[in-house]
Order: sequence, then C-alpha cells, then structure tokens
Amino acid sequence: MAKKTNEVWAAGGVVWRPGVSGSAETDGVEIAVVHRPKYDDWTLPKGKAEPGETLIDTAVREIAEETGQHVVLGRHLDDVHYDLGGARKHVRYWSARAIDGAFVAGSEVDDLHWLSVDRAREALSYPLDRTILEEFVRLPADLHTFLLVRHAKAGRRSTYKGDDRLRPLDKLGRAQAAALVPLLLAFGAGRIHSADRVRCEQTLEPLRDRLGVELHAEPDLSEETYRTNPAAAQHRILRLAADTTSTLAVCSQGKVIPPLMEWWADRDSISLPKASNRKGSVWVLSLYDGRLVAADHIAGPLPAT
Repeated sequence: MAKKTNEVWAAGGVVWRPGVSGSAETDGVEIAVVHRPKYDDWTLPKGKAEPGETLIDTAVREIAEETGQHVVLGRHLDDVHYDLGGARKHVRYWSARAIDGAFVAGSEVDDLHWLSVDRAREALSYPLDRTILEEFVRLPADLHTFLLVRHAKAGRRSTYKGDDRLRPLDKLGRAQAAALVPLLLAFGAGRIHSADRVRCEQTLEPLRDRLGVELHAEPDLSEETYRTNPAAAQHRILRLAADTTSTLAVCSQGKVIPPLMEWWADRDSISLPKASNRKGSVWVLSLYDGRLVAADHIAGPLPAT
C-alpha cells in the first residue's frame, strides 16, 4: 500500500509597488522577486503556515520575513499544487501592495530585485510562479477593496427571549469577532459600517476599538429592510463601495449577503466562487472604476483545525 501523502499549506503573494517614474524598469508597477541561496532560484515570496495561523496570517508574515515589506493584501490570485519530498504542497497567493519597509538579506533570502512585469517573468525560475504573475496582470494592480462581513455567531434566534434586534454574540461569536481584526486589517480596513443589529455591531466592535474610529449604522442592510425593499440595500452598497478614500468593512446578515452578492455579480458580469455564507465569513471584493471585477470568499476568521 502506498504511503499517504502529507498535506502542506503555504501562502505568499505578488508583492508590487507603483513603478518609479522615468525608470526603464517600469511598465506601471514593479514586482518583488527574491533569491533563495539554498536552491539558487528566483521566486515569489512565500512560506509554510505555522500552527495556529490562517493562510492570510501566513502570507503577511512570510512576505515581511522574506522582503522586509509591510503589505496590504488585495484579491486572491490562485492556489498552486505540487509534490515535494513525499508531501503534497499547496500555496495560496494574493496580490500584495508594498506600503513600507526595507529588505535585509538573510540565510533563507539573500537578495531581492524590484522588476518590471516583463523582467520578473523572465527572472522567475518556475512556471507555476509565472502562472501566478499572469493572473496578477489580468486585472489592474491598484484595485479598490471592499469588505463585506457576515456577523459572527450569536446563538439561535428561536431560543433568544426578547427583541431579536438586540441579540448579542455568544462565546464563539466573540472569538470570531476578535479574530476578524487581523484578517480585516490585512486587507487594509480603515472604516466600519454595520447593519443596525447588535450582533452585527458587536462583530466589528473589536476592529472599531483597534482603529479608534466610529461605527456607522446602516439600516438598509438589515434583513427586515432587505425583505421589503432590496433595492434600498442595492443602492446603499453601491454608494458605500464608490467611496475609495479608504477600505471599508461592512457587516450585514445571512439573508442579505447572498442575494445581494448575486445581484451585484450579475450587474457587473462576474462569476462568484462557491461560498458557505457561514457566520463570521468575509467577502473580499475588488472594484475598478466603480465596477466589481473580482470577488473572493473567506469562510471564517479562525484557523482551520
């Protein structure tokens, strides 16, 4: 009987920055490509997940360790899969805009080059990395991110005594709300809005406290309003997404988000990935010139067990 293959997950990104004006190396953006002396190869920054991490945590940490760059993640590019030393390895990649930082050579990565897309394509040692780069350039790099969150777990409606609008998060829901903070910050969340339900507001309260910003109520994004007037929610979500001053995280409910996303995707002619719509799940939405061009779904904020 063949030995069962181990599963190993890793994460990384196409780390990019706006091209330097006047440089021959720029066609709009520059890509970070790293050299690993152990393998004498040039790759996209990536690394294995550590226990207790989500893959989003892994991507941010590994990019920082290998490039010295603090990044804001954007759209999910793709997952690649290959066999390595008796294990089946899976690597998830995001677009990752470099915000600040400086490269320091080390034993794992001893050099970093910022290259144009064409030169990065030539420099990369592996076809799978070039495939990820091609997915990156399929859409503009500088997309606007909008985060749509389903509220965290709040017990059962049927067993709650009192006004359901006031139903609070339960113990698991509070853990999910805390775990949403690094997840949403990884995608650059800077402002927060919420349907006017306690469980929605509590889902984003830890992020509100971390950012030190106001939480704005959105009555049109509650289930009760959506049931009678879905057009109001549709109009409001487009107004919120049109504000590109910073990344907005919006929390709503389970009977609002799926039909709203279906309407939005149909309006802007994109396909949606399969989505569980679990409590605490997040849609990472990418927009260009006010239109939805990509939608990624994160099933929950807690590490997989």
